[in-house]
Amino acid sequence: MMVQTPVLALQLADLLSLLLLIPSGLFALHLLRHWNPDSGHARQLRLEKRTYLVGAVLGVVFLAQILMLPLFVHTVDRMAVQIVGAMCAVGTLNANAWGFPALQSRIALFFLAAAWLVLHHMDTRAPDYPLTRAKYVLVLAIVPLAAVTAIFQSIYFAKLDPDVITSCCGSLFSRGTESVTAHMAGLPPAPMMILLYTTLALALLSGLVYLRWRRGLLLFGALSTLSFPVAIAGIITFVSLYVYEHPLHHCPFCLLQPEYGHIGYALYLPLFMATALGFGLGLTAALARRDSVRGVLSHSAPPLVITAGIGLLVFTALTAWLSWRSNLLLLGY
Repeated sequence: MMVQTPVLALQLADLLSLLLLIPSGLFALHLLRHWNPDSGHARQLRLEKRTYLVGAVLGVVFLAQILMLPLFVHTVDRMAVQIVGAMCAVGTLNANAWGFPALQSRIALFFLAAAWLVLHHMDTRAPDYPLTRAKYVLVLAIVPLAAVTAIFQSIYFAKLDPDVITSCCGSLFSRGTESVTAHMAGLPPAPMMILLYTTLALALLSGLVYLRWRRGLLLFGALSTLSFPVAIAGIITFVSLYVYEHPLHHCPFCLLQPEYGHIGYALYLPLFMATALGFGLGLTAALARRDSVRGVLSHSAPPLVITAGIGLLVFTALTAWLSWRSNLLLLGY
């Protein structure tokens, strides 16, 4: 399995990322120890010059890490046909004990990398570098996570044996099993619908409030972030059922399959984009203690809020349309 082109691409990208992230982490330690924007010392000037180079390198690395999540999911989904018993990405990930840890760590890395890019975007637009310390503290959190993700992924692909019989998605999302996903599948659909669309509506409303009065960015970030787990639970609980038109098929990964028009990509891409931007904006708002940050946010945050809002709106409209057009009568089943 390790010799396939997408797998090699993922492994090479992780290796190159770590080769750049580890020196950046060492620079972050040095910067946090000596950074003083009020100083005119030569060391401070050298640090400021180096932050431009390191920031550019980290921007490329984190953008690559963001793109690696959909590549990883697409790769394991396509590999399902080579694994005995696998029907979709769930079976491939279940083929050994390292599959889901690799996915979960990569999702966490996706959101932290996106948050860093938002922080960096705001920091470079302020004259006094108000978020420099915060974004390099975040680098120190990302570096070990990137290393763990690369290790999990490498072990997963190395131990992936096509002759080992794996379990399909039906077992993972069966209501009779004791797992988080099984409990999600067992949630009643009507309350879950109310919770999902209420959360999305509140997130969109908070975004409109911010765009109108420039207040509540932290609330918008919190609600956008909260929308992600609620949306995943909603997909498992009722959206997937409407797509498959089957009352017991809860798998969120089969939505990526061609027989369902790859509709999962249309659902997940705007959801992940909106959540990542909302999380980054909320984190920036929580750190906005200087007037310079607030000034930058007032000019630079609205386009990102609009983009995140469009992502949430697309997800909301698409799930509602999929539910409306389905032949499955889920409520009252």
